[in-house]
This record gives sequence, C-alpha cells and structure tokens, in this order.
Amino acid sequence: MQNDFRQVYLLHRRAHSDSQLMLNMLVEGVGHLSMIARIKGKQALKHNAHLRPFAPILAQYAGRYDLKYLNSFELAQNPLELQGKQLYCGFYLNELTYRIVPRNEPLEQVFELYQTHVRSLEQNSDVEPILRSYEFQLLSALGFGIEFDIDANGEPITANLNYQYIPELGFEPTDIPQNGFSGAVLLAMAEHDFAKAAVRTPAKHLSRYLLKPLLGNKALKSRELFISR
Repeated sequence: MQNDFRQVYLLHRRAHSDSQLMLNMLVEGVGHLSMIARIKGKQALKHNAHLRPFAPILAQYAGRYDLKYLNSFELAQNPLELQGKQLYCGFYLNELTYRIVPRNEPLEQVFELYQTHVRSLEQNSDVEPILRSYEFQLLSALGFGIEFDIDANGEPITANLNYQYIPELGFEPTDIPQNGFSGAVLLAMAEHDFAKAAVRTPAKHLSRYLLKPLLGNKALKSRELFISR
C-alpha cells in the first residue's frame, strides 16, 4: 500500500475504459510503474490537462500488486515549456524510458536522471549532447553500461590509441582505426562531453547499437518526428 504523495512524470497514457486511463509513470524514489486513473465528473477536464508529458505531478497511489491505482494527484510545478526539436527530444526520452525501463523494479536513480535531462532540454537548444548523455547513463543505470575510460584488459584508455568495441567485453586496442574509436573520443564520452562532431557521430552509432537489443525490432515512433526536420 502506498499512502504518501510522490513526484511523478507521465511517460505514456492510453484509454483503458470510457472513464479510465492506463498510465505509465516514472515515480520518484521508486521507478517505472503502471497505474489506472479514473477520470470522470466535474474534475475530468482538469485532471486530463494535468496528466500530460513533462508536467511534474504529486501523486498518491495504492495497490499491492503490479498494477497501481492513482487515487489523487495535483501539479507539483508548472509543466516544462518544450517546443520544436526540444519537444521532439522530450517525446524521445519518454518513449525510450517507457520501452526499456522495467516496470515494478527498484530503480530509484532513473527518476532523477530523467528529470535532470528533460529539464536540460528546456534550457538548451543544442539537444544532441543531452540525448547521448541520457542514453549512456540510462544504460548504466539498467546494468548495460560500458567503461569508456578502461579497456577490456583493465588498462586505462589512451588518447592516441584506437579501439574496437567487443560486446560483453568492452574496448580493445586495434591497429585498424576505421574499425573502431579513437581513445580521445572514448575519453570524451567518459566525461559525457559531446560538444565536438568527431565525438557525436560515433557516440550516436554506439548508443543505437547498445539500445537495439533492449528495444527489439519495434522502431521508436518518436524518431519519426526528426525525419525531414
């Protein structure tokens, strides 16, 4: 049973019945939960308006099993003002989180990680570093992260060497630069420094490679928003 109010963000919603919504919520200090919300009566319009993406909500919910019931909620703060590409990136963070973060598992750090990055989207027009930072840190939080500053042999990554990525092992030195990553690029990734194009492109390819087994064959719909934009 859950009696206190917790801060939550809505990741995904769909109709469950004429008066109920099925919600996927990211809950502070808890992780990813599924909830049913009853929306009807005089408060239906207001409640529908509050249950939207990027709006920090204070929620009280209950339920002993995997599916919770949202009993009461209110806006904790004004919704984030995301527009244009920042908005599309926000949808991407939501869909990625909804798809790969397991439900009903104690992953307390994911809420803070999500909140930090979605707030950064509101404050920055250069969104790509925010996406890469979130992807790699989320993978680490889920136990799928990789070491960018230590190679597969336990040796520190050296800036002037080249490395290839070996699944489940890490980065190994290579004499064929086109097969992998420069050490300088890997050290920049270790610091979540994606300011340079020379770092961004390999980081994007690597993140997609690492995310693919978790996402499966179903494409992310939010990526379609970036086509021809």
